[in-house]
Amino acid sequence: MSSAASRFQRIFTPKRVRVLKKIAAGGAVASVPVLAWWKMASDERAKKSEEVRTKVRVPNVQTIDDIMIERCRPGDVLLFDRRWETCASGPLAALVCVLGRYFLCFDDPNKVLPEGKFDHCGIVVPGYAKNKKEELDPSNMLLLEATAGGGIVARPLLTRLEMSNSRSAVLLPLALPGERRNDQFFEPTPTTIATEVFVRKQLEEFRDKWVEISKEKNYRRAHSTLGLAGALAYGFGLHTHNPGPTSPSAWFVTMALQDAKIAQSVSARQTKEVKVEDFLRDYRFQDHDVIRLRPGWRFLAPVSFRET
Repeated sequence: MSSAASRFQRIFTPKRVRVLKKIAAGGAVASVPVLAWWKMASDERAKKSEEVRTKVRVPNVQTIDDIMIERCRPGDVLLFDRRWETCASGPLAALVCVLGRYFLCFDDPNKVLPEGKFDHCGIVVPGYAKNKKEELDPSNMLLLEATAGGGIVARPLLTRLEMSNSRSAVLLPLALPGERRNDQFFEPTPTTIATEVFVRKQLEEFRDKWVEISKEKNYRRAHSTLGLAGALAYGFGLHTHNPGPTSPSAWFVTMALQDAKIAQSVSARQTKEVKVEDFLRDYRFQDHDVIRLRPGWRFLAPVSFRET
């Protein structure tokens, strides 16, 4: 008998083999409800996708969603209060959602929205335009976000909202320096117009760069792992030693705001430690757990897009 075979027999004794069989059987039994849930969530997502795809849209007739989308502008941030049980990206992604809600969302009277637990976010960016008409179309907006299912993706904002199974989706409108965005009689100054054009251009470049990076690096495979490590590290007070982001989606949106010269350029460590609900606190009155914008920039009162 060869030395390799004898070594194998010494390691895998009959008693150890019996123990391994019991462990395998227990794992198989425990995985049954998880697989059943995953199939149900995937079927529900496929059904929702088909409903959106086949939805009848009457020409020249706007729905509430259409009207809400036209109020959005590049730089606005969308927060989601997600349901983990409808996560079709897999068991690990659902676990990250549960842990994120438990460790990264907490009651705080300083939040502008005390209700809900927001654990995911995306940023509104300009849509792809083939001509000037499409570029000026107010509904041609995309939501750029870091996800477990597709990596870093930019999807039509209307479709993204219609596909969402979140409890609620809240928009944080961004106001430029000196702008009165909610004033219908406000006439933008040349400086305001130039700033808006600059932000649009920067976000377009950021969109294209990171969508390409996501494809090259296969980011979707790392998203859930980063989220799991970030939530656990924060929960155990080790987030300052975590080399990755605490919340991948909040980190990504913060980088987009910094790239567009909207958010202050803080250290890489501070950027990695941001959480989704930090967007709900006013940096002018809070020192911690906030997103610091440059002077003059501000988020207006949240606008509820969907509540179910």
